Amino acid sequence: MYGDGVTDDVDRTAFRRAEKKYKLYYDQNSRKKKQPRSVDLTEVVDFKSILDTFNQSGETPNGVHVIKGDFDCPVIRLVNRPGFYFIPGALTVEQQCQWIRESLMSFPQPPNRTNHNAHYGPIQDLFAAAGEEKILVEDEHSPKESESLSNGHPRRWKFCDKKGNVSLKGYGGNSILASVLLRKLRWSTLGLQFEWSKRNYDVSLPHNKIPDELCQLVKRLAMPAMPAGDDFKPEAAIVNYFASGDTLGGHLDDMELDWSKPIVSMSLGCKAIFLLGGKSRDDEPLAMFLRSGDVVLMAGEARECFHGVPRIFTDSEHSEIASLEKHLSTEYDRCFLDYITSSRININIRQVF
Repeated sequence: MYGDGVTDDVDRTAFRRAEKKYKLYYDQNSRKKKQPRSVDLTEVVDFKSILDTFNQSGETPNGVHVIKGDFDCPVIRLVNRPGFYFIPGALTVEQQCQWIRESLMSFPQPPNRTNHNAHYGPIQDLFAAAGEEKILVEDEHSPKESESLSNGHPRRWKFCDKKGNVSLKGYGGNSILASVLLRKLRWSTLGLQFEWSKRNYDVSLPHNKIPDELCQLVKRLAMPAMPAGDDFKPEAAIVNYFASGDTLGGHLDDMELDWSKPIVSMSLGCKAIFLLGGKSRDDEPLAMFLRSGDVVLMAGEARECFHGVPRIFTDSEHSEIASLEKHLSTEYDRCFLDYITSSRININIRQVF
C-alpha cells in the first residue's frame, strides 16, 4: 500500500527521477520572498484538453481512447495501461463542495483513525477546534506514555480555549494549536479500518460506515471499470490531505482481496500532478494533471502499477479552483474555502473482500 517515500538507493529509477522533476523546490538565492523553482510541464498529459479536442474534432492522441456509453460522462482509457480509467470533471461543483466539507468535518471523527492517533489518540472535532483557535493540551492527570500505550491510548488530551496572548508554555505540559494539527492532518480512514502496523484490514476495529450517499455515488463512478454483471461494494476508504509541498511517494495499492475491482479515487481542491508508472519503478511513468472533480479508476493490471503524487499547485495561476471559490463564498463556507485554497483532498474508496 502506501510507502513512506523512497530512499537514496532508488534515486536512479525512472519513477524517482520523475518525482524529483515535478516536486516543489524553492530558489535558494532569491533576495525576495522565496519563489518556487520553475518546472517544465510540457510533458504532463492534460486529459481535460484532450477531451475538449475530442468533442470538437473527434480526434485523440495515439493510444488514448474516449468512451461514450451508458455512463454519464466521457471516460478516457489508455491502451498501454489496461485497467486505468480517467473521468475528467466527473463530480459537479456541488458534489465537490459537499465532500470537501465531509472530508474535514466528518471523516476524521473517531472512531475513524487519522495519522494523529499514534501520538494524541482520538481527536474529536479537529476542524471546528481549529476554526475556534483552540489548543490541544495534555491532561495533567494523564498516565505516563508507557502506561498509555499498554492501555490502548486512553484519552490524554483535551481542547482548551486560547487565553489571549498566553504562549503555549503557559498552558502547562505539552500543548499544540488545533490549527497546526489540522495542517498536519495527512490521512483519515473511513469504513473498514486499515491496520498500518499489520499492513492489512482489521474488521474488529470500530469505525463509521461510509455514508450511503457516497456509496451510491462511488458505485456509479466505478461502473466503467467493473467486470460485467458485478456491482462495486464500497467497504473502506482512505482520505489523503495535501498541503503545499506535500507529496505521496510511489506505491502500490495491493492489500485488497480482488484486484479486478477498481480503486475509485476522487480529487478535490487544488490541481495536482499524478504519476502512473508500470509494474517496476524502472518503468517510465506518465505524468498527468488531476483537477478538482476528476476521478481515476484503477483495476486489474493497473492495480500492479506504481503511482504517486509529486506535486500540488496552490498558486492562483495553476490551482484552478475558481469554481470552488465561487460556491464556497458564504459565511458558513469561509472556513472550508480558507483550507482548500491551499490544499488538495483525495478520497480513495475500495472493495476489500
